[in-house]
Amino acid sequence: MLNTGSTGFMLLATSLVMLMTPGLAFFYGGLSCKRNILGIMMQSFVSMGLTTILWFFIGYSLCFSGGEGAIIGNLDKMFLHGIAPTTIFKDMGFPEIVFVAYQMMFAIITPALITGAFANRVTFKAYFIFLVLWQLFVYYPFVHMVWGGGLLAQMGVLDFAGGIVVHATAGFAALASVFYVGSRKYNKITKPNNIPLMAIGTALLWFGWYGFNAGSELNVDGITSLAFLNSDIAASFAAITWMTIEWYKERKPKFVGLMTGAVAGLATITPAAGLVSLPVAALMGILGSVVCYFAVHLKNKMEWDDALDVWGVHGIGGVTGTILLGIFASTAINPAGADGLLNGGTAFFIKEVVVVAATSVYAFVFTYIMLMLINLVTPVRVTDEDQLIGLDISMHGECAYDTIH
Repeated sequence: MLNTGSTGFMLLATSLVMLMTPGLAFFYGGLSCKRNILGIMMQSFVSMGLTTILWFFIGYSLCFSGGEGAIIGNLDKMFLHGIAPTTIFKDMGFPEIVFVAYQMMFAIITPALITGAFANRVTFKAYFIFLVLWQLFVYYPFVHMVWGGGLLAQMGVLDFAGGIVVHATAGFAALASVFYVGSRKYNKITKPNNIPLMAIGTALLWFGWYGFNAGSELNVDGITSLAFLNSDIAASFAAITWMTIEWYKERKPKFVGLMTGAVAGLATITPAAGLVSLPVAALMGILGSVVCYFAVHLKNKMEWDDALDVWGVHGIGGVTGTILLGIFASTAINPAGADGLLNGGTAFFIKEVVVVAATSVYAFVFTYIMLMLINLVTPVRVTDEDQLIGLDISMHGECAYDTIH
């Protein structure tokens, strides 16, 4: 039976998650150098188009049709076959079409997250191919296994809104792309070209994350409210923690650090948003911020050219949040969840740790091999000349500003 309240809420949550991809484009665009703003923003917006087409053709079906206990679904719902406006999604009270759209927004933003790692270095044609193959062989299988009734769901693995499925896969794919593509030849160390643009992106991401996390309850109840507030608490504690660390180390509080910390907190709470208490969300925000900060510091020390810290913020944030979920989860908070290590759930903790580690390794290895194969078809790395000119002009024939100095 159709529940208009749940339907309206899920349409709102879907809209919020959709807004995150333009927000990501602004966030990355503000952080990039002036010659590559449009190139990196276009990569996010292209995902909105191409991923939607792919999702319509086979993506939704592979993720959420058949394949109980398996690695991937089937093609029964290819081209959204059999899904009518009156088709109710399970017993959730809203049309399956709404669920199709909601999950599609997750599929759009996940590969777009990776693009910040190889900013200024990857050809557009290679990225186009990458966008399709990475979803088919990394994102879709993990969506099905965790959220589509597949293998990991049958094992009792929990991931409330995407610590494993979204952030661990994207973050470690980002690291693999950095290792394969190599460092930038020019402008390796650049200041953000437009911090206010980054601030707009952060605001849109933070705002959209309420739909990302609270919407993942797929209902309007107390857990929805818990996930909503947990998201804000974790982001806030993480933002202030990151700023405080930088303030202590560099003697100045940094706005970019404050915003980066907020995103790290949001990534950390994502797998646990509706499964832990409010005080635990605050602790997760602090711990996630500290761990991500030092992951970025390690990246810099090792000279891994992850341009916009995708691995350090999203990858490590997702992994940290999943491990902390394994420690702090409580059925007293959410009876549909599990008990973590502190509540006697040793087996659940081990499962979460093993699965997030295995997911990260798979995403890294497959992404590296996939880039090697793509390079056999079309060059992955741009030429030094194009890199010097900037991808906005060399790849797209456009520029963000009238004059670039």
